[in-house]
Amino acid sequence: MSGPPGTGKTLLAKAVAGEAGVPFFSVAGSDFLEMFVGVGPSRVRDLFKEARKNAPSIVFIDEIDAVGRQRGGGGMSGGQDERDNTLNQLLVEMDGFSPTTGVVVLAGTNRADILDQALTRPGRFDRQITVDLPDLAGRKEIFNVHLKGITLAEENTSEDFAGRLAGLTPGFSGADIANICNEAAIVAARRSAKAVELEDFEKATDRIIGGMESHKLMLHDEKRIVAHHEAGHAVAGWFLEHADPVMKVTIIPRSSGALGFAQYLPKEIYLRTKAQILDMVAMALAGRAAEEVFFGRVTTGASDDLKRVTDIVYQMIMTFGMNERVGQLAFSRDSVGPGDKPYSEATSEAMDEEARAMVDEAYQRTVALIRERKTEVQKVADMLMEKETITHDDIMDAIGARPFEGDKQYKEYVSMRKQMREEDASTEEGQKDETNADEEEEQDDRGFTPTPGIA
Repeated sequence: MSGPPGTGKTLLAKAVAGEAGVPFFSVAGSDFLEMFVGVGPSRVRDLFKEARKNAPSIVFIDEIDAVGRQRGGGGMSGGQDERDNTLNQLLVEMDGFSPTTGVVVLAGTNRADILDQALTRPGRFDRQITVDLPDLAGRKEIFNVHLKGITLAEENTSEDFAGRLAGLTPGFSGADIANICNEAAIVAARRSAKAVELEDFEKATDRIIGGMESHKLMLHDEKRIVAHHEAGHAVAGWFLEHADPVMKVTIIPRSSGALGFAQYLPKEIYLRTKAQILDMVAMALAGRAAEEVFFGRVTTGASDDLKRVTDIVYQMIMTFGMNERVGQLAFSRDSVGPGDKPYSEATSEAMDEEARAMVDEAYQRTVALIRERKTEVQKVADMLMEKETITHDDIMDAIGARPFEGDKQYKEYVSMRKQMREEDASTEEGQKDETNADEEEEQDDRGFTPTPGIA
């Protein structure tokens, strides 16, 4: 089993053992590595001898990349030779199984790319299972598990909490979700509450994403710059079609060093077009563009934004083949070491020039958007100066509904107005009933549309 950290590979192995009801031998890959020659192979032999004796049984090797790394790398001796010998013994033991042996071997790692090919061939590890980050439905189920041990507010059920929190935590692993539930319970305990509210979960999410709130003193001018910077991000995302919808914007300093941040709800899609990526770049540059438009100068606050933009643009050129000058070529940045480039100096220079040109073009587009929506940016910035933290609904009240039709699956997560959503749903249901009762009014009923951004 391979996948990102915290996705539950070890839990799955333990669950398999529990369901099977057979002896379960769990070891870590590093347990086989010793400084004394021959100890590692000896431990491998003892482990599999014990597993055969207690067959049927399950052997689980966690973090197998510690012992199963590709052999012969680096040309080192000593410890490298001992690790290779340990891996060789592991390969021999796994080759000795027959279909009637009754020993099943499981392994987990988040570095499947560095494993030796002899270890992953059919006959040893026959199946390679990818345990990826959970999607929206998966996060909801995981929240339902972790919320069972928490006392929730009576007016809300665990199903209500799980559904909304799943939408607020894109890209979170199972371990992250457990951390949010624990942190929310701590937040509720600090205010001596008898039950955990949704606000406690939102504070826990903010702390995990942005860090703890800092009591750092900020000058009034600095606060105004941060407010306009974050307002620029929010308004640009509001009026860019392919940008992610904003959920919350705050200018409260964080212990991570951030003076403010905006939380978005990324669409969980696996294919993006060039136009969609360029909208993401434009939204990332909107903070600096707002500083230039309102103050005539830029600050160091956009350093993280620029790093993100640089990575995205070079990926477009080097990985996705989305540049006409470089063409349909792909070069991995991870595999490029100092003095070891799989392309010429002329190609490298062309990549740098194209990256700069793409960012400059996106920046000019963003500046034009901020100038056009200057009134809206000022409204959001003033609201941030007053409240310090605002939500999707606050922005919608200030500058109107988003002009683009969003994904219906995500509308309920970016808006807190559950009662209004329910009223819209009941009204729509009533329209459907009326249509069934009187077919002559079918055309009028079809013309009904829920309120944008609320339904």
